[in-house]
Amino acid sequence: MMSQPSTELEGLEEHTKSPKIKSTITSSLSRLTPVHRTLLFAVILFQVFVVLYFTRTRNVSISKSPDQPLPADVEDAECDSRWIYVYDLPSMYNSDLKDKCEQLDPWQNKCEKNLNDGFGQEAMELSGIVPESILPAWYWTDQFWGEVMFHNRMLNYECRTLEPENATAFYIPFYAGFAVGKYSWGNHTTRERDWHAEMLSKWIQEQKWWKRFSGSNHFIMLGRVTWDFRRSGNADAEWGSSFLNMPAMQKVVRMSIERNIWDNLDIAVPYPTIFHPRFESDIVEWQRFIRSRRRNYLFTFVGGARKSFKNDFRGILQSQCLNESTTCRNVDCSREKCSDGATSIMETFLDSDFCLQPRGDTFTRRSVFDCMLAGSIPVFFWRRTAYLQYQWFVPDEPESYSVFIHRDDVRNGTNIRRVLEAYGREEVERMREKIIEYIPKFVYAKPSKGLEKIRDAFDVAVDGILSKIQDAIGEGDDWNWMNEYE
Repeated sequence: MMSQPSTELEGLEEHTKSPKIKSTITSSLSRLTPVHRTLLFAVILFQVFVVLYFTRTRNVSISKSPDQPLPADVEDAECDSRWIYVYDLPSMYNSDLKDKCEQLDPWQNKCEKNLNDGFGQEAMELSGIVPESILPAWYWTDQFWGEVMFHNRMLNYECRTLEPENATAFYIPFYAGFAVGKYSWGNHTTRERDWHAEMLSKWIQEQKWWKRFSGSNHFIMLGRVTWDFRRSGNADAEWGSSFLNMPAMQKVVRMSIERNIWDNLDIAVPYPTIFHPRFESDIVEWQRFIRSRRRNYLFTFVGGARKSFKNDFRGILQSQCLNESTTCRNVDCSREKCSDGATSIMETFLDSDFCLQPRGDTFTRRSVFDCMLAGSIPVFFWRRTAYLQYQWFVPDEPESYSVFIHRDDVRNGTNIRRVLEAYGREEVERMREKIIEYIPKFVYAKPSKGLEKIRDAFDVAVDGILSKIQDAIGEGDDWNWMNEYE
């Protein structure tokens, strides 16, 4: 009962004190001369200025610190029209396939390829062949593991969004190559080879994000050549799956290590090599190493003749190489291992000015990129082996980095050594320098977020995909189109 009057009295005391303080300050100021008042005012103004100056300096220094993240509005500006949403697919479409690695190949266990985020085992056998300081950047990477590598990078992509309504593009992390590869050999039916693809097609078409443009703002990475997904018939003896012929895939952009040059939605990306730089300095050191490398052979051929093939072109190349043993170095893949883990391949390419690159089982082959990685100049016999495939990743002018000899000319007796000897030393070094310049564009970096300044094959591919999707949807479209589905 007494608390309320007490509070009122305290408030009254505070009000009575305020006029006294004010009176005291006024009285003190009145006793100062005009000069003293001016000096006091100047001191107070100076103190205010000092406080404001240091506060502003601190804020500026923080904003310029390289260790501080960019403000949200700056990050948003850099990712404008670049946001990508990564579907969280049921595990049956990716990780389950990868984890059952013992089933992926009937001839060997592929589980070691899953090590180091899909880069494979460390390539310690290259010690003494590559500079020791960058040896940790080399792995025995499987040429068909691109799906795993792309998925890991997409999960850490700088412009990945967890809000699909804000996305420019949508990534489908389906390991289609694993799904078909495990059924490619043996007595498997077309139903088995198509099962995962059919289930994925049904799943993706049920997503509201897919429906607006029927998937034309979606993309996928296929770890094998495009022909492994283009089966047209239903006979069990036919090769591959019919994934790319399914209705759900008719507008989806597809990356693969070899494209169909007549399909505008197919994008060819480089085969994974065994070099995965950790830092920009790894690339610089490797470039310096191959630029100064002494090469003892004019050209090389890595491959094996196929005696069961009539007029086998590889056999013709091998014969020419063996007949020019002082200028050509041959690695016979029919007699020694040429797949992942063969140090002889890198040694041979490092020792040669030129490398012969016929078509592989299809028009392309991983050896093209192994060759260029070593600073050796590729010699092509089919334009579809590189020129009509990897336009985003190699120079626009084929003659600036390679040699083309038509296969028919070779069959009719053209001597490869004489053609290559016609190139002067300055021209050879110019072509090699062009290859060295493009190495960052066809290697896949080790860090999950890529390199800080240099853009690798993943970055180049994603930039191209985004541009292609925006062109397909139409310039000037509102990328918040999903609001109508909220």
